[in-house]
Amino acid sequence: MVFPDDASGGGDFLKRPGMCGMLAYLDAQPSKDYIVIFDDLKRFARDVEFHIKLRREFANRGARIECLNFSFEDTPEGKFIETIIAAQGELERDQNRRQVKQKMTARVEKGYWVFHAPVGYKFATDRIHGKLLVPDEPVADCLCEALNGYANGRFRSQAEVQRFLESKPEFPKDQPNGKIRAWKITKILKNPLYAGYVQAKTWGVSLRRGHHEPLISFSTYEQIQKNLVEGARGSARADFSEDFPLRGFVACGECGNNMTGAWSKGKYKHYAYYRCETRGCSQKSKSVARAKMEGGFEDILARLQPTKRLVDLAIAMFKDAWNSRLELARAEREEWRRQADAADKSILELVDRMVETKNPTVIKAIEAKIEKLEREKIALVERAGEPLPNVAGFEDCIELALKFLSRPWDIYKNGSHAIRQTVLRLAFSEPLTFMPEGVYGTPKTTLPFKVLGDFDNQKCEMVPQGRIELPTSPLPRVRSTTELLRPEWAAD
Repeated sequence: MVFPDDASGGGDFLKRPGMCGMLAYLDAQPSKDYIVIFDDLKRFARDVEFHIKLRREFANRGARIECLNFSFEDTPEGKFIETIIAAQGELERDQNRRQVKQKMTARVEKGYWVFHAPVGYKFATDRIHGKLLVPDEPVADCLCEALNGYANGRFRSQAEVQRFLESKPEFPKDQPNGKIRAWKITKILKNPLYAGYVQAKTWGVSLRRGHHEPLISFSTYEQIQKNLVEGARGSARADFSEDFPLRGFVACGECGNNMTGAWSKGKYKHYAYYRCETRGCSQKSKSVARAKMEGGFEDILARLQPTKRLVDLAIAMFKDAWNSRLELARAEREEWRRQADAADKSILELVDRMVETKNPTVIKAIEAKIEKLEREKIALVERAGEPLPNVAGFEDCIELALKFLSRPWDIYKNGSHAIRQTVLRLAFSEPLTFMPEGVYGTPKTTLPFKVLGDFDNQKCEMVPQGRIELPTSPLPRVRSTTELLRPEWAAD
């Protein structure tokens, strides 16, 4: 019987599948005497402690040990030589581990990832860099969309990111039912590799720019970490229903909690209703017909759709804002460079202070401060290095925004459930309120619709040509003594 064991390194032999299989085989045949043959003593156990324990395990099972390049002897000299050879194997293993760790640490310090490729990346051989991470398409595209979506608020929770990735057939799943474990989503969101940076905290390698292609910017990564820390954003329902698109977005006007939606069975058919289910609310379980609630909402959203005159006005405003933003961006780049230089200077000062102090608590606090400044410096350098958008890019940047602003109702009416939820979040800054009287309260729209609405409600007219007379006061004018002495006042 052959038990192959390709496990590398030493340590506990019970963690080696081949060794465990052989011991289990011996346990299953206690009445037989076996001879266990190893091709090399170093493959027996490259650890003195476990070498002795494994010898004892075979002795308890009545198995005799033979080796092709070593003769086991039960003499004091034989045991001594055997222990020396086992210790030599342990020394070689420890030295090899130290050498490998040193080489891997040096490579990480140079900006290369040396561990298993994370999901969305794969290793490829590069002529200059050697073994280098490269995006693994189409998985990388899915991850890029998920990471940016969590940063900008499209996905308001990790659960939404999880459901999005589970809906992508090309994204690898880690469970037979097509699901992804929640802790893997958290691991993906916290991994700086996707922003183009590497680190190895256990080896003392701080965050630094990597040579591989990033999927997101470092600013996006920092926003993701901020969202993870805050963690108070409401997530979309997992059991959403396309029959009730307003569920979770319309609040009860009495208690302020979100209303739910469900089907009610009548005598001959089912009827769709929205209702408040909050305990203690005077409107609890009072049903509102779906047609009434959604019809009122459709009127509100349809009124948000601006006229062509307002859209043209918005384009002109956006152009002015675009030009102003370009000038501001140039000034901001210089300010970011200045702040990056200041952060670099502060880091050097903190390093000098850390060298001078011997208090462990102070050293730990300084290290935390240095790490924070390094992250801020990375973000500042990245922002300062981003190219400024050209004038021709204005139309490309504004195209999607104008499509949404010019016809939100059409997009909502013809879109899927996910599109409808996106329209609700982009058009309204707060959930709508449905009053007990059966009408909606005043909707609070987002800034673009609020500005367009203010322009639409203003009654402005052009000033007519000609002289504009100032209003004449009915009160007598009080003149000074100097004015009374002028010749023109003599006729008064």
